[in-house]
Amino acid sequence: MEQKKTLILGATADPCRYSYLAAHLLTVDGHVIVNVGNKTGAVAGIPIEKPEAIHTDIDTITLYISPRNQPSLYEYIFRTNPKRIIFNPGAENPELQQMANARGILTDFACTLVLLATDQY
Repeated sequence: MEQKKTLILGATADPCRYSYLAAHLLTVDGHVIVNVGNKTGAVAGIPIEKPEAIHTDIDTITLYISPRNQPSLYEYIFRTNPKRIIFNPGAENPELQQMANARGILTDFACTLVLLATDQY
């Protein structure tokens, strides 16, 4: 299986959140992760960064941020230049999807947890 370096946008150290679970499942599955969020902490042993440092080796960004909070991150997302963006439930944003597709970035309205569980990640 191909390992995909994944940036978790909306990462949190709160174990009740799906992004927390995704971070753990991605690492268990052998994927390298980058946690990016607004709060400090660590998830799956990886510190949570602020959306400042640009990572240019990202295969997938998995979004756990509501559409109303995404516009301020558009530039960050596009400077990262991922191959794919996964819009998890509650993060669906047709505007961002259209902008990403116009730049040649694949998009999925899907659940990272389901994709991992069904070997479709």
